[in-house]
Amino acid sequence: MKDIYKWWVLPIMTVFLVSCKITQKYQRPDMQVNGLYRDRLDTDTSSIGVMPWDTFFTDSLLRQLIIKGIDQNLDLKKGIERIRASRAAFIQSKAAFLPDVAGSAGVSRSRLSYPKGFGIITSTTQYDVGINASWEADIWNKLGSAKRTAFAQLLKEEAARKVVQTQIVADIAGNYYLLLALDQQLDVLEKTVLNRKEDARAMKVLRESNVVNGAAVVQSEANQYAAEVEVPKLKRQIRAAENAINVLLADPPGIVRRSSLAEQQINTASLQIGVPAMLLKNRPDVQQAEYAFRAAFENTNIARTYFYPSFNITGAIGFSSYSFKEWFSAAGFFANIAAGLAQPILNKGQNKARLEIARSRQQESLLNYQQSLIIAGQEVSDALYDYHTAADQQIIRYKQLKALEKSVDFTKKLLRYSTTTNYTDVLTSEQNLLSAQLDNINDRLSEWRALINLYRALGGGWQ
Repeated sequence: MKDIYKWWVLPIMTVFLVSCKITQKYQRPDMQVNGLYRDRLDTDTSSIGVMPWDTFFTDSLLRQLIIKGIDQNLDLKKGIERIRASRAAFIQSKAAFLPDVAGSAGVSRSRLSYPKGFGIITSTTQYDVGINASWEADIWNKLGSAKRTAFAQLLKEEAARKVVQTQIVADIAGNYYLLLALDQQLDVLEKTVLNRKEDARAMKVLRESNVVNGAAVVQSEANQYAAEVEVPKLKRQIRAAENAINVLLADPPGIVRRSSLAEQQINTASLQIGVPAMLLKNRPDVQQAEYAFRAAFENTNIARTYFYPSFNITGAIGFSSYSFKEWFSAAGFFANIAAGLAQPILNKGQNKARLEIARSRQQESLLNYQQSLIIAGQEVSDALYDYHTAADQQIIRYKQLKALEKSVDFTKKLLRYSTTTNYTDVLTSEQNLLSAQLDNINDRLSEWRALINLYRALGGGWQ
């Protein structure tokens, strides 16, 4: 008895040890993250990327829009459906470890030839009912790898949904601040139009007093119209921005409730970006790329198992009879069980090709993973630099505005009291001032856009 036990244990242990070497255990690749942010050597792990979006954005009206967008956006809803499909596939992969069981029942009527019926029986009726079962032993861990592949695909779809949400949050916020900037530019333009109408009336008075000539009057009117013609352009841009937000909310075009740009404040004290390694767990697109690599890794494991035999057990139980009365009798009872190995020998190189394809796709997914991390670092670096340059521009722009305001005031006074100044000088100074005022608003918009891009680049928006 002991000898028989040894003969059984030895092959089982051998199969177990061999199967452990066929498939490999997944380990996250060691990614190089040093220098991803360019010229930044932060060691503080605090990052705005881990802040919930309703903490990062303080404008209550913007928060309401983001809540509605997350609830209604159609791209997000499609992502949720893909998650459901992946979850169903994962549940199915776990069920693969169970045996396949199928029931059957049937009645068949056959006409027999003379030799088959021995000239005695010309037709028969057969009654059958039974249960068939088959089960594949996961000796080489093929089913286990398939389950892990399905799980990685599920995680990948969940990360993809987070990618969509971060982009939606950033797009809603970006268009919201664009609206605030356009509103403020429209306000500046409308005030400028009123001022230039007053200038045009003043020129007519000065023309009657022979202080200026007719050319100055015409130029002042043209200056007024130059400001007026920009108003419809801005209104068109405002409507387009409102419609863009409504698309993100899955709403029909309409008015978007909003505050003003002047009310917005940036807390620069909390502007922390953390260390580059945090992108591995904060950026959902980097996570998505890793899960894709993980799925490809497990697919390579599956491809390796095709070179080895599969072990299957099949069985059946039921009743079969040529007489309806004896259908469920002891005489009609049958049962069988069988076990077998199937070893591929010649299959036209399919197994080798399958493994080579799986390895190539695994390497491709690894390269995509590396690329996603590099792009993430680039986006953080670009957004951070854009934010600082926008802040620097505002400091310079403030000085420019003060100088231009004085220039407009001086040229208007000189026009009234000096014969050496003409209206062209006033026109030039006013146009420069208006341009600088609009650019100053764009500078603030650039600062907010850079901040939003930095938040998204650090992985913010899905928490």
